[in-house]
Amino acid sequence: MAKRLPSAPPVLPGFSYVRALGSGGFADVFLYEQNMPRRQVAVKVLLSEVVTPSVRAMFQAEANLMAQLSSHPAVLTVYQASVASDGRPYLVMELCSPVLNQRYRAEPLSVPDALAIGVKIAGAVETAHRAGVLHRDVKPSNILTTAYGHPVLSDFGIAATVGDVELADAVGLSIPWSAPEVITDETTGTVESEVWALGATIYSLVAGRSPFEVPGTDNSSAQLIARIQRAKPEPIGRPDVPPRLEAVLRRSMSRKPEARQQSVLELIRDLQAVETELGFAPTPADVATDVWVAAPTVDDDDRTRIKGVVAVTGAQRRRRRRENEPAAAEPAARETGATSGAVAGRLSKGGAWLIAVCVVLGVAFIVTLSTVLVRAGTPSDIPTVHDVEGRTVAGSVEFTWPDPGISPSDEYQVSLDGGVPSLQRSSTFTVDSPQHRVCLTVTVNRSGRTGAPSTPKCVDPVGSP
Repeated sequence: MAKRLPSAPPVLPGFSYVRALGSGGFADVFLYEQNMPRRQVAVKVLLSEVVTPSVRAMFQAEANLMAQLSSHPAVLTVYQASVASDGRPYLVMELCSPVLNQRYRAEPLSVPDALAIGVKIAGAVETAHRAGVLHRDVKPSNILTTAYGHPVLSDFGIAATVGDVELADAVGLSIPWSAPEVITDETTGTVESEVWALGATIYSLVAGRSPFEVPGTDNSSAQLIARIQRAKPEPIGRPDVPPRLEAVLRRSMSRKPEARQQSVLELIRDLQAVETELGFAPTPADVATDVWVAAPTVDDDDRTRIKGVVAVTGAQRRRRRRENEPAAAEPAARETGATSGAVAGRLSKGGAWLIAVCVVLGVAFIVTLSTVLVRAGTPSDIPTVHDVEGRTVAGSVEFTWPDPGISPSDEYQVSLDGGVPSLQRSSTFTVDSPQHRVCLTVTVNRSGRTGAPSTPKCVDPVGSP
C-alpha cells in the first residue's frame, strides 16, 4: 500500500507552518513556529474524513485529559487545543523526537537504559490510572524523547476516541503490543491490558523486536495475533539480560489477566527489584498522590475513562505494603503531589493565570538553556563529528556519520534545521517524508558539555524543486 501524503496544513492564528513531521492513520503531525512566546511546536491535526460531531466532542475531552496529565514529567506536554478554520481539531504539543522508535530495532537498548525508561513511562501510566484514564496504545512509537533525553509518553487514548471510524492502519500498528483480550475484542482496555503493553514495550526495547516476532519467519498480523493468543513470547536471546527480567516480562504478558501484575505500580516494583539485583540504583517512579489526581468531573460516556476505579488512600497502600512485601526493603515508587489547596488553586481562574505565567517563564528558561547547550564552549578533549552523509531512502532522508572516537558515556546531540537538539547514541538519524530541504548538525555531548559542531549537511528530498 502506498504511503499516504500529509494533508494540507491548516492556517493557525499565532503560528507559522514550517514542514510536515509525519502521517498516521487518523492524523498528521506538522512542525509550526509559535509566534508568542517564540518556540517550535508539534501540531497534531485530525484528518477531515474522520471528523464527526461525536469525534469532535471526544477530541475535546481527550485534550482536557492530556492537559490534566501533561504536568507529569514523563507525559508529553500539551500547550493548547482548538479547531482550525477548516473544521479540523488540533493539539499543540511540545516538540519531541521519535529517535527511540527509530533506534531500538537497529540498536537495542542496554538493560539499564530500558529499565530506566520502563520505570519512568510506567510511572506516567500509573498516574493516569489513578486519575481514571486508560492510555490504550502503549508501544515504542508512542515514547518520544525531549531535547534533554527524557522519555515522554504521547497519544493518550486518541486512537480510542475515534474507534467508530475504520482505522485499520492505526490499529494494525498496535497489534504487536496488544493483549490477547484486546485483540479478541473482549475488552477495549483494562489496567491488566496496559500492564501487558508496558511489558511488551520494555521487551521490544531490549530485544530489538516485538515479543511475538520470530526472525526469519512470517510475521504478518495474522501470525502475530495467533502467537499473542498463545502468550508465549520468544526468549530475548541476549546474555546480558538477567533471568529475573525475563521472568518479570513473561509474567506481565501472561495469557490470563489475573496472572499478570495487578497494577502498573506492582510492575514498577518488579522492574526496580531487577535494577537492585544488577547493582544499579532503582529509577524513581513519579507517581502522583491521590490528592493531585482528583480530576475534574467529566462526561460519563468518555471512553478514555476507567469505569469503577476506587481510589486507594495512602494509609491503605502502606497497610498493603506491610502485608504483601517481604521484610527486606524493596524499591518504592516516589510519589509527588500537591496539597488540596494547590489543587483548588489549579482549578481557579487566578491559579490558571499563575500557571500560565509559570509556563511562559519555564519556556524562556528552557529556550535559554537549550541555547547554552548548543552554543557551549568547545573543549578540546571532546571529539568532533566529520563527514556527515545524507541520502534519500524510500522517500525519507537518512543521515549517517562515522564514529569520531566517542567514549561509552558520550552521546550525539543532533539538531535538525537549527531546531531544538536531541540526544542519541546511534550514528544514524532519519527524517520521515520531508517536504523541503533538511539540514542536520551533529555535536558530541559529554556529561552536558559539547564539542565543536559538525558542518551542517543538507539534503533535498526526491522530487523537490
